[in-house]
Amino acid sequence: MKTVKIVLTTLLVLVLGAGVFVWSGLYNPGADSPHWKITYALMQTTRERSVERHAAAIQLPANLDDPQLILKGAGQYAAMCTSCHLAPGMEDSELRPGLYPQPPNLSEANVDPREAFWVIKHGMKMSAMPAWGPSHDDATIWSMVAFLQKLPAMTPAQYKDMVAKAPPDEDMAPMDGATMPAAQGHSHDSSPHSSH
Repeated sequence: MKTVKIVLTTLLVLVLGAGVFVWSGLYNPGADSPHWKITYALMQTTRERSVERHAAAIQLPANLDDPQLILKGAGQYAAMCTSCHLAPGMEDSELRPGLYPQPPNLSEANVDPREAFWVIKHGMKMSAMPAWGPSHDDATIWSMVAFLQKLPAMTPAQYKDMVAKAPPDEDMAPMDGATMPAAQGHSHDSSPHSSH
């Protein structure tokens, strides 16, 4: 019985101590103040294992190699992703240096398609990665995943050419429901150095 009291007292002290720390405001939540290495390692491991687990049951569509799907994904990526995840030939963007943790450079990384789909759809807490699922259907998200499978092998010229040929981005229409002319419907710049 004495051991149980010691354990319960210790737990109570830890909970109260954590509460005092949280209430004190001593923790620095600034993105320019990195986590301790142990905190970062725990968060990274938790994130990676959680994404693997949640993505494991996702069924891959048969058309990930479809050139039209990849082309649509190129336009989506250029419009929404390059500011954080870069593109071939981009070394940095205005937004990226201020992000913590630093987003992966997807022009140099091979990503698992199931995990990419899950992360794009659901986003990541405590990062700048938004959940695109509420504003994009699964077919559009799969187009981005299909494009990501090709991105690391692209040269800056190939990327620029593919983005220039990408179809207009219907998701970028004005909020009042008016339609934009096809020439203006695509908000991305074909330059690999654009930051959208």
